[in-house]
Amino acid sequence: MTGAPAAGGTRTAERPVEDEPAAQAPRHPKATAERRGRGLLSVTLPPLLVVSAVLAVWQSYTSAAAVDPTVLPSPWRVLQQGWENRQALWDATLPTLQETVAGFGMSFVAAWLVATLLDFSTWARRGLYPLLVASQTIPVVAVAPLLIIWFGFGLFPKMLVVTLVTFFPLTANLAAGFASADPEAMRLLRSLGAGRTRTFLMVRVPSAMPYFFAGLRVSITYAVVGAVFAEYAGAENGLGIYMQAQKSAFRTDLVFAAVAVTAALSIALFSATYLIQRLALPWERTARRKEHP
Repeated sequence: MTGAPAAGGTRTAERPVEDEPAAQAPRHPKATAERRGRGLLSVTLPPLLVVSAVLAVWQSYTSAAAVDPTVLPSPWRVLQQGWENRQALWDATLPTLQETVAGFGMSFVAAWLVATLLDFSTWARRGLYPLLVASQTIPVVAVAPLLIIWFGFGLFPKMLVVTLVTFFPLTANLAAGFASADPEAMRLLRSLGAGRTRTFLMVRVPSAMPYFFAGLRVSITYAVVGAVFAEYAGAENGLGIYMQAQKSAFRTDLVFAAVAVTAALSIALFSATYLIQRLALPWERTARRKEHP
């Protein structure tokens, strides 16, 4: 006869284990840092290898062919002479950097104002947007000398040139970003009583941020070049004036050194846009972590 198990027995009935989703293991800080390091290396290593190869070929050619340094200096000579004249280069870089930042700041404000106006007013979009597109067909090389004639050799005409060069990409990307807002979210906020301004700030502006930073990266690379070109048109100091002076003195090595400084400024400002984006849009980083755990 089979009896029921004793109440005080040591053996207990086993329950089936239910299937439960495994808890995600917490990320180890060291593993996360290593993953970020590998990602950074995968981005920076290919261009560094290409640049290194180009410099190696350049150095080998100038050494083997004994090229006149006034025609084509070697990379080593450019680096050496640039270091020896670092104070003069620094003194020329400061005005160019000031013109770049001031002009881009003016472009930033103007782009937000105009893009907001285009978004709020259909008539403004129809009337102004074609003019903005047409303005890009006007060569800056023709406008820059006129600005120098009208406003002199000070900071303001350089700011205007930088603004003209960088304004359109910012405005066009912002306008496209505003138009990409989710219509369902817009209707939801309006059904809750939100006005046009509140809806714009809560839906359309966040939607435009990725577009804005894409335009920011395009524009910032033009900003330094625009400032240097404005100095070529007429200025008292700056990298553009420095290049002209060294070219007249047949110091091609120092011209290349100034070009390298200009490129370094552009790369530094371009890289800074990613840092600003990370700080301004923290939710993008969270979304990427969820997509790629």
